[in-house]
Amino acid sequence: MLAFNQNLQKLFTIAQKTTKTGIGLMSGTSLDGLDIALCSFTGSGLQTRFKLLQFITIPYPQNFKDEVQQVFARKTADLEKVTLLNAFIGNYQGELVLQALAGWGVAPDTVDFIASHGQTIYHAPKRLHQQVGYPNATLQIGDGDHLAVKTGILTISDFRQKHIAAGGEGAPLALYGDVLLGSKAGENRILLNIGGIANLTYLPADGDVTKILCTDIGPGNTLIDAACRKYFGRAYDEDSAIAYSGKVNEDLLNALLNHAFFEEESPKTTGPELFGLTYVEQAQFRTGTEHIRNEDLVSTLSMFTAVVIESFIKTTIAADNLHIFVSGGGARNPFIMTYLKQALVDTPITDTGGLGIDPDAKEAILFALLGNEALCGEPLTIGHNPAVLMGKFSFGG
Repeated sequence: MLAFNQNLQKLFTIAQKTTKTGIGLMSGTSLDGLDIALCSFTGSGLQTRFKLLQFITIPYPQNFKDEVQQVFARKTADLEKVTLLNAFIGNYQGELVLQALAGWGVAPDTVDFIASHGQTIYHAPKRLHQQVGYPNATLQIGDGDHLAVKTGILTISDFRQKHIAAGGEGAPLALYGDVLLGSKAGENRILLNIGGIANLTYLPADGDVTKILCTDIGPGNTLIDAACRKYFGRAYDEDSAIAYSGKVNEDLLNALLNHAFFEEESPKTTGPELFGLTYVEQAQFRTGTEHIRNEDLVSTLSMFTAVVIESFIKTTIAADNLHIFVSGGGARNPFIMTYLKQALVDTPITDTGGLGIDPDAKEAILFALLGNEALCGEPLTIGHNPAVLMGKFSFGG
């Protein structure tokens, strides 16, 4: 009889379980904290059924945010700092997982797997880096081995690399979970996520996978948050108080909207590497708006995000009987959401709670689902997207 390595035997046993308990981890570009979703799964692929058992966002302390910001979305960074943070974040997130489990009264050995997004520090599709001979690339740190050893739980991480290796851009990965959890026969749906970057998945009513579109749209909260940090010492614009106290500068808004990215064919990806404060400063220089009030700047950046989303939906998603479900931090931004509801007045816009998915937990749930697929799924062919299972396995022992 052939003998399996103990870790491989455990992996096989977990993969064969009818119901699996998994944790999804999401740490976005906003660096507000670690989203931790404890889920149960039965089945895989289009037969997947899930239940959100527990969810928490554990805020990051300011000193951690400052450390990551030193290497985030920078063409030039301290290589030693990147190396150290890769190990540190893996350990740190493991500690936060154990903290969450203790708070819920859940023993780590009852959890079958952790699916970790990691912390993106640089996203580099070819159209952005434009370096001849180099492919699409992306880098998330927060080593899976450290996370697995810290928690003792099988960890699946580094999901985006397989997507790129198979011909994709590594983002957005929401496609796979959105299709499995969000489709409904007879209703055209958009699952819109407004995180640091705004992205959406269009799910056609007729279930035709060739019509499904999952793409980044443009900036979500990233520019608003960056301006709030720089000019107001705040992590974000709570209740859009700053945006509402300012006035949109139309010249600057038009300059912000004037970029080739918005004309490129979808699907496409982007990030703070393009839509950062340097992008804003260049637009201000071109329009002579360097000295507008900081409140007006935040108001203009909020309108920028809203108009980009509106324009994309109107010009790209030609569908009747459309329902939009929103998640991410932008779903709680009154300025953006009010504008979208007025601009798309004939289209119902609600958060993903209407799908049974906590809008704050959605991204973490989707990575838990990708972890479940890595364990027991089969590659799904969805439109022009790579039909691959994603994730690298790290064992706790």
